[in-house]
Amino acid sequence: MFARAAASVAVTITLAAVVLAAIVLATITLATIDGAAAQTANQPPDTMAARVEACTPCHGNKGEGTSDVYFPRLAGKPAGYLYNQLLAFRSGRRKYPPMNYLLEFLPDPYLEAMAEYFAGEHPPLPQPAPSEVSKDVLAQGELLATSGDASRNIPACVSCHGPGLAGMQPGIPGLLGLRANYISAQLGAWRYGTRTAKSPDCMQQVAGHLTEADVTAVAAWLATRPAPTNPAPVPKGSYALPFGCGSQPN
Repeated sequence: MFARAAASVAVTITLAAVVLAAIVLATITLATIDGAAAQTANQPPDTMAARVEACTPCHGNKGEGTSDVYFPRLAGKPAGYLYNQLLAFRSGRRKYPPMNYLLEFLPDPYLEAMAEYFAGEHPPLPQPAPSEVSKDVLAQGELLATSGDASRNIPACVSCHGPGLAGMQPGIPGLLGLRANYISAQLGAWRYGTRTAKSPDCMQQVAGHLTEADVTAVAAWLATRPAPTNPAPVPKGSYALPFGCGSQPN
């Protein structure tokens, strides 16, 4: 009798232990699932938009630019052009420590994906800011940008960047939506050789013939241009370049 009672108690204790173990296991499992779900919910989505958030403080959420006049608009520029610039910053050909550091260990396919992402963004172009230079300076800038100066071997900006100044695929950028100070700084960098590109370095050739006054005039006039009806870069081969350019292969 006592043996049967002891056996019954033992079975009851065993069943209780099994039930308790099951409850504990279920609780741990649910907690693990809830924790993983919470962790996933708190993580950003794995998209290129999330990955390029490091770019947005300087270049805007969609590459549209910011209030800082020295950080350019990226949105809508040809992917080939953007990729070339990322490569130049990664290699140190273009020198700007924050960009050099950010890109130092990123592989080519990742840079290509970044370039494609910003090339595919099309936020509206900003309204042009009023110019601080005189009408005569703006007129000189317009003349150089639209007609060039053959006597000094200066081709017109439109001969490479297109009649609408929107650029051409795959490697010629548009010049719209940029501030005068940024354009002036880049032309100065080309003139003094602190910014270079693949040989033949067409922009260095052009900028080398510009004076300081030319740079001021061209930059000021370009910054006053309103957005065209279609600001997208035209397809490759839409027009012939006046000379060879390493950044725009034939």
